[in-house]
Amino acid sequence: MIPSAVLGRYATALTDVVWEENLEPAVTRDLEAYSEIFRAVPDLLEAFHAPAVPRDAKEKLLDEIMAKYPVHRVTSNFLRVLLRHNRIRFFQQIYESYLTSASERKGILTATVTAAAPLSRQEIDRLGERLAEITGKRVNMEMRTDADLLGGVIVQMGSTVYDGSIRSQLDELRRRLTGT
Repeated sequence: MIPSAVLGRYATALTDVVWEENLEPAVTRDLEAYSEIFRAVPDLLEAFHAPAVPRDAKEKLLDEIMAKYPVHRVTSNFLRVLLRHNRIRFFQQIYESYLTSASERKGILTATVTAAAPLSRQEIDRLGERLAEITGKRVNMEMRTDADLLGGVIVQMGSTVYDGSIRSQLDELRRRLTGT
């Protein structure tokens, strides 16, 4: 398995070019479309990865797909680089990393919020405002529920986790009471 840092470099390089040439909306739309294509036809990525398929056949297949679903030249070059370096099979991970990188450049963070039950619109808005205050950036929240939580929320932004769950609060109380 390729480390995510290696895949992240592809996404960062693309983000650098996209920002330098002011192409973010067009390239993001292209990548979104190809993400849908690869999700709808997973055999495509398998064919691109298959050692038994000659490189020129893979390149021809990609050319045919891009002829049917045209993309900006930057996106086209990017897909060709992924194919040439045998990374196109990791397209989805690279795409997600690109989206994160692009959002960060726009001053937007993504937070995964896990709660025991769905939060009300008012609770979501308050939490979003508080996270924006803490980070100084706009925050897009991906809401999840986990019935195993007793209550409270767990917020993850990148590698930072804010655990406000009742379970963690009870664990902390238990540690204080037992002196461990």
